[in-house]
Amino acid sequence: MSFYQQLVAAAEGSSRFVLGIIAGAKGSTPQKRGAKALFFEDGRIAGTLGGGCLEAEVRQRAFDTLRSGDPAHFELILDHDFGWDDGLICGGKVVCILLPAARNERALWQALARRDKALTWEVRADFSLGLVSGADATTRLYRETVLPPEQLWIAGAGHIARAVAPLAEQLDFAVSVFDDRADLANLGFFPAATRLRVDYWEKLLEEDLPASPTLGLVVTRGHQHDAMALSKWIKKPFTFLGMIGSKRKKRIIFSHFLDEGIATPEQLEAVACPVGLPIGGISVNEIAVSIVAQFVQNRSERRISREAAAAISPKLSLTSPQR
Repeated sequence: MSFYQQLVAAAEGSSRFVLGIIAGAKGSTPQKRGAKALFFEDGRIAGTLGGGCLEAEVRQRAFDTLRSGDPAHFELILDHDFGWDDGLICGGKVVCILLPAARNERALWQALARRDKALTWEVRADFSLGLVSGADATTRLYRETVLPPEQLWIAGAGHIARAVAPLAEQLDFAVSVFDDRADLANLGFFPAATRLRVDYWEKLLEEDLPASPTLGLVVTRGHQHDAMALSKWIKKPFTFLGMIGSKRKKRIIFSHFLDEGIATPEQLEAVACPVGLPIGGISVNEIAVSIVAQFVQNRSERRISREAAAAISPKLSLTSPQR
């Protein structure tokens, strides 16, 4: 369940809660801008602002806002004086927002939880919340764009795909599995949310990519099928494309592609093979972890690049907090 789905459930529930947001971070901090948590009146916490003494301090302030009903915007310096007793001496600075009236914004959280299109929302200087439409000069304490989940296309419905799919879905990828074997590409082996495509490979591999960023993984039942799938998918604008296999397999297939003019050196250079981060795993589940970790790494690197290029200065959320 995504955080915004948790927000919808909390807003529809009977327990009072406070929405906490890290609206700015500078230096070494346990969490970064955009981290969120729900602090319930019964002591439960959903999400995290980083744990340790930082979260304990924010949690105590959240209870204060529940009692008073007043939102808060404050800065915490994570230095020797703040974190010595708990061993947290990060040296950075965070700006936090606490919103005790977040339960009243159920329609906003429902819109964000659907994630069927990109939506930008904000916390304004008066602590009101709302969607942003077009460019404006509104003074705000926090702004965030919520995007549809990125897509993961998997060619092959074997044991690696079965281990990768549920893990990727837990980490917010929308998964599609392609195979010509209906006895393997079925919901007996995959989570209910997995989109399963069963047909002849020639037809499956011609399917157009969705508009959202899409990562591809080639893990079919053998070298020949892997090469066939890669020969088609390498020409599509995947955000990331990886293929399972050894360095020898890579050398054989890539040399064949070059000799036959199937792909250019630049296209082959963009293929991660062997796919997965080098964590030394040998079991199916360990291999799945290494593969999905590389997907998350790729997604995070692209997100960081977008944020670095954004027009909004990081200083926006680090100035003049209301204490």
